[in-house]
Amino acid sequence: MTTTPITYSFLVGTYTDNESQGLNQLDFTPSENKLEVRTIFPGIQNPSFVVANSEGDKVFTLEEIDTVPGGNVVSLGRSLKDQTLSKLSELPSFGDHPCYLALSPNEEFLTVANYSGGSFSAYKVGENAGLTHLQTIQHEGSSINQSRQSSPHVHSTVFSPDGKFLLVSDLGTDQVYVYDFDQNASEPLTLNNTYKVTPGDGPRHLVFSNDGSEVFVVEEMTAVLSVFDFKDGELTPKQRISLIADNYEGKVGAAEVRLSPDGTNIYVSNRGDANSLSVFAKKDDGNYLLIQQTTSGGSIPRNFNLTADGKYLLSANQASNDIVVFERDVETGKLTQTSWKVEINKPVYLFRLGD
Repeated sequence: MTTTPITYSFLVGTYTDNESQGLNQLDFTPSENKLEVRTIFPGIQNPSFVVANSEGDKVFTLEEIDTVPGGNVVSLGRSLKDQTLSKLSELPSFGDHPCYLALSPNEEFLTVANYSGGSFSAYKVGENAGLTHLQTIQHEGSSINQSRQSSPHVHSTVFSPDGKFLLVSDLGTDQVYVYDFDQNASEPLTLNNTYKVTPGDGPRHLVFSNDGSEVFVVEEMTAVLSVFDFKDGELTPKQRISLIADNYEGKVGAAEVRLSPDGTNIYVSNRGDANSLSVFAKKDDGNYLLIQQTTSGGSIPRNFNLTADGKYLLSANQASNDIVVFERDVETGKLTQTSWKVEINKPVYLFRLGD
């Protein structure tokens, strides 16, 4: 009896320099020593973020550009047979430089964060992935770093696992906003409360624990992982853990935070001069401990993701134009860099297919 080799597939968002570049698909088959990437939707500008529905036949991406009335949100059909993409709809993001997308847990709504615009928008996902614009919310304010925080910069929009809340990280105002989400309302989002992080932190991305009781926020400008308890829409600070050593000298730029599929480890990337991946484990007392720091295998690890079985982590290194594979010890969570690496122009996001 022969078994079919396991192939892990990811959609890859990139920054583009010409019309031949765009969205890509990466396929990784360890048992056959194969790591391949190909462009599956060229001609789109800076599709720096990409998500798909659970079936894998609908894909949503964006064009991270600044035009009137903003960048664009694009929905695509994906053939499960030959894995090709075709455009279904396109709408403005209603804010400059869209940089993050999120599908609601029921996959009926889509949100987009506009970094330069300091706003975010919500859409209804209709039949054939057609999008209807529902609402755009503009943030106001600033924080202490005048070169980076003179205005709002919405960097991520993340639904709670139960779909009742949308958490919005704003690097420019140093706040995480908690919005109530009512899918039956014509404008589904209403501000519940805000949490002010340490001034100068610059909250970027966040992720929920699998049960929704904890939230992990990566602070871009101070290279810190902030851990919160989350209950009834309220964030309660629990831990603040640095990604860098006390004697570290150099630039930082913390980027992505992800949870291992089994929920036992947290992973965070740090750009700047560090170019590192940090691994955290949960202790018996419920707190988290930094257990490893390792190189990302390249330069500017803007994004990374894990395979669904937790056996591998793939690091997308924007400045060195490559994606590097690490083996993950499923018992400890620690990473070991492998020899697998593939070249690709400015990879900045990895979305895991097949979940």
